[in-house]
Amino acid sequence: MARKPELSDADVALFRNAVKRVTLLRQDKATMARKRAKPVPRQGLLDDQQVLDDMLSGDYDPAEIETGEELLYSRTGLQHGVLRKLRRGQIRIERELDLHGMTVAEARPALARFLAVCQNGGVRCVRIVHGKGHRSPHKRPVLKGKLDAWLRARDEVLAYCSAPRHDGGTGAVYVLLKRHAA
Repeated sequence: MARKPELSDADVALFRNAVKRVTLLRQDKATMARKRAKPVPRQGLLDDQQVLDDMLSGDYDPAEIETGEELLYSRTGLQHGVLRKLRRGQIRIERELDLHGMTVAEARPALARFLAVCQNGGVRCVRIVHGKGHRSPHKRPVLKGKLDAWLRARDEVLAYCSAPRHDGGTGAVYVLLKRHAA
């Protein structure tokens, strides 16, 4: 065991001089720091308020309000402005396919033929009427969900959306096709 080094009288005097103003505390409890207040997500609150203000301002496009029945899809990279024009019906419809009254087995090949003809003919935008399902057994559109899946799987389809009310509403879709490579 090592011996403690002996302190000189000068070292002891130096130490006592350094600590002479120190007060001995007679408690054994530490004071706890106050709990910090939880952070307030100010920017999130400001964003939420801005959305509410925009909705109440009347400065909105009814075509951009979704009710949950609309179909809407766009491939990655498609400009938002192009999709907005499609939703507003500002892109000229060049051809139309009406699937009313068809069964699923009839509608799928009809859609494939229609899209092939349009692609080969350089058609850019089409309207496909699928119906609202008023005459189906459960009063629900049968072809609508199928069409949604079929169009997503087609490479030539860039985007599609439910048509405005005056052009079929949720019973029809506008479809934007890729430009045909010559």
